[in-house]
Amino acid sequence: MADSAASTVDSAASTVDSAAATADDSATTPTPIGVKLGSARTVFVYADEDGDPETVQTRSCLAVPENSNQFYYGEDAEAKYPDKTMYFLDGGVPGDAERAELTERFFTELCEAHDLPADSAVVFAIPAVDDDCGLANFNTMVDASDIGDAVTRGFPESLCGSIPAVGDDLSAIDQIFAAINLGATTLEASGYRHGERLAPFSTAAATGNDVDQAIVDAIDDETDGRVELARTTAREYKETYADFDSFEPFTDVFDHPEEGEQEFTVERGLMGPLDAYLDDVVDELTTGFFSRLATQHMRSYQLSVTRPLVVTGGMACIPGLADELASRLSEELDRDVTAVTADHPEVAAAEGAYRLAERLAATR
Repeated sequence: MADSAASTVDSAASTVDSAAATADDSATTPTPIGVKLGSARTVFVYADEDGDPETVQTRSCLAVPENSNQFYYGEDAEAKYPDKTMYFLDGGVPGDAERAELTERFFTELCEAHDLPADSAVVFAIPAVDDDCGLANFNTMVDASDIGDAVTRGFPESLCGSIPAVGDDLSAIDQIFAAINLGATTLEASGYRHGERLAPFSTAAATGNDVDQAIVDAIDDETDGRVELARTTAREYKETYADFDSFEPFTDVFDHPEEGEQEFTVERGLMGPLDAYLDDVVDELTTGFFSRLATQHMRSYQLSVTRPLVVTGGMACIPGLADELASRLSEELDRDVTAVTADHPEVAAAEGAYRLAERLAATR
C-alpha cells in the first residue's frame, strides 16, 4: 500500500495541481477507486473494464455464524443472521482492535467480490472524527488492503460529498463554500477555500442514529406502547417515508405476542423526531460552526455565505430536508440561506472520491 489514507488528508487543490502537472498519457493508468466506509453504509465507485464508473453500496456489517469459518456481509448478513450481525464502524472508523479486525475482513471481502485490482489509485472519504485510535486502526486496514498499489489518499468526507453537488468534474475545489455533512454518527461542518479545509467542526449532538432511536420512542408513544420497533425498522421508515415536502401518514403491521398481526398508523412518530433533529442541527451550526468560521476566517466566511450551503450525508436523502434546513438557518442567522445537494447524497462522498482518484491516477 502506497500511503495511509487517514493520516494523509490532503489539500485537494494542491493534489489536483500536482496531478495536472505530472500526467503522462503514455503510461498505463491505474484503476481509480473512490471509497466511503460509513457506519451505516459503505459505498465505492470504481472504473469497470470499459473505463466507466460502477457504483456499489452495501450495509456496513458482518455476520459470522457459530462453528463456521464462513461469514456474510451487508444486506445478506442482516437477512440471514440478524441476531449475529455486527456493526463495527462507529463514526466511520473502527474504534478498537476487534472492530479493526472485522473492518479488515469486511473490506477484503468487498474488494475480492468485485475483483478490484491492486494496480489502482484509491481515495478514501475520511470522516471528521476525534478518535486517534480509530484513525490508526483505519490506517492499519488500508495498509493491509490488496488495492491502492499506485497511490492511496484520504480527503475529508464533506469535501468528497460536495464535489458532485457543486458541479461537474472537480470544479468544487476552485470555489469557496461551506459544507454540512449530516451523518449517522456525527454532524460535521467545514468551510472550503480552493480545496483547503477551514474551521472543521464535528459533534455527536445531532445524528441520524439519534433520530432512529427517537422514532422508536415516538411510535411507542403514539401507539400507547403497543408497537416496539427495532432501530433498523425505524431507520427503514425514515428512509422510505420521511418527507419534509409532502409527508403522508402510513400504515404497517406488527406481530403482537398475544393478539397476532395488528395494524398501526404512523402520523406524528416519524416527522416529529426529524423536526426536532433539524432544530438541534441549526443550534449546533449557529452556536458552533458558523461563529468559528467567522472568527477564524472572516473573509472566507463572508464569501461562503453568499453561495449555496452544500448539504451532504445520508440524512440529506430525505426529500425537502436540505431546503428546510436552509429556511431555518435563514431565520436564525437573519440572512438568506440556500442549500444544494448531490442528486444522490447517499453515494456522493464515494463519487467525489472517485473523481479525485481519476485525477490522481493520471500521475502514475
